Amino acid sequence: MDSAELKERVRELRAEGRSPKEIARALKVPPSAVAPLVRAIAAEDAAAGGGGREPELAGCWISVGWSNGLGVDPARGWADEAPDADGGMVSVLVARRHTWDRMTVAGYLADVYCTGVKNVIGPDVLDERELRRFREYFFSDYKGFQEAPIELARHLVFGADDYARSLGIGSHEEFEQVSPLLGAWEGPAAITFGRGGRPYYVPGPHDDPPKVIRILRRKLSYDEFDYDI
Repeated sequence: MDSAELKERVRELRAEGRSPKEIARALKVPPSAVAPLVRAIAAEDAAAGGGGREPELAGCWISVGWSNGLGVDPARGWADEAPDADGGMVSVLVARRHTWDRMTVAGYLADVYCTGVKNVIGPDVLDERELRRFREYFFSDYKGFQEAPIELARHLVFGADDYARSLGIGSHEEFEQVSPLLGAWEGPAAITFGRGGRPYYVPGPHDDPPKVIRILRRKLSYDEFDYDI
């Protein structure tokens, strides 16, 4: 089948609640061929929102310690349940109703001190039991997680992306395809990013630290940012 037919078959199976791996097996194609189509379909559906309406929000959670080092507009009333927990890397998980018993789920890992969205997971279609198990796994590296308003999730994730771009650093290549689950973003963020208002770079396992430092140096002098290499 051609690419258009493949996409329509993926759309049909996705509507039945099939996971990307199940779709790949059913269509006898590699998972690598299905994954980008699933993301594109999720983005289209979220953008359309069923006649302009976003799919119903089923849940939104963030890692505790999310506010550590950040400036947050107090008028928003956003509370961090463990503000002294380690900060810098913030995970956000969003679930929207897919069918009455299944949800479309996506996760975002954001470096709110410097490099923006580092990784994305999903979108995947999960039932409630699968979501609970995945949520425990997703936040397992943190001291805990908390429920959060979707507005806070938007400001954290999109705001971190904007901040990184202002420094010349692009976010994860698949972020734009997965971002529609967060909802529409207008900005500016009600959060001051960076640690104490300054870019603070801590290398990740897949980073090229010298390259990141060179990028920062194009925008800033050495006394305008901090790093831990």
